[in-house]
Amino acid sequence: MGYQRAARKKSVPSYWERACRELRREDPILADLITAYPDVTLRSKGTAFQTLLRAIIGQQISVKAAAAVWKRFESALARSITPSTVLSIDQQTLRDSGLSRQKIGYIKDLAEHFDCGLLRPQTFRSLDDQELIQNLTAVKGIGQWTAEMFLIFQLQRPDIFPVQDIGLLRAIERHYLPDQSRIMPSDALEYGERWRPWRTVATWYLWRSLDPFPVEY
Repeated sequence: MGYQRAARKKSVPSYWERACRELRREDPILADLITAYPDVTLRSKGTAFQTLLRAIIGQQISVKAAAAVWKRFESALARSITPSTVLSIDQQTLRDSGLSRQKIGYIKDLAEHFDCGLLRPQTFRSLDDQELIQNLTAVKGIGQWTAEMFLIFQLQRPDIFPVQDIGLLRAIERHYLPDQSRIMPSDALEYGERWRPWRTVATWYLWRSLDPFPVEY
């Protein structure tokens, strides 16, 4: 099956340089962030199935913690990470990898959706953002945030703005509202409007400003 082919490393999105030029021109804060991180860009890891697994595993934990859990998860499978291999592994082994019972249920449900054809990666690129989000959120444990991570990292859609993401909100507070303790998602949307049609790129640099490790799924 296609899931068993080695995943190729994604190239830099074709729109990235143009987006950076336009964001630099329109937003001096982003101009500084783009200049600060010249050698890294948006990347994804693995297949569509693996990207969604990473997003589920990364829910509500830090980038560093998610990487550690993923490493143990890979070691536990000791073979290709595919829907069939995830379905075959026992719950205790997954628990020993650092996954909660809830997340184990989520990744098993995701594997079943891929295995039986309810999710078909070959159709993803033909769907617009909202259609794909609707399809993905039919899986247990995949909400708006996880679906948006998939659109950003796997499909590299240029204008995704995950306004519920805590890291994004903290970065907006740090760089745009240093005297305000917290910003609500509804208020953050106003900032996102100035970054259209490159909100994915703006989001990535805002994430990068907070974490020593580039975010990847």
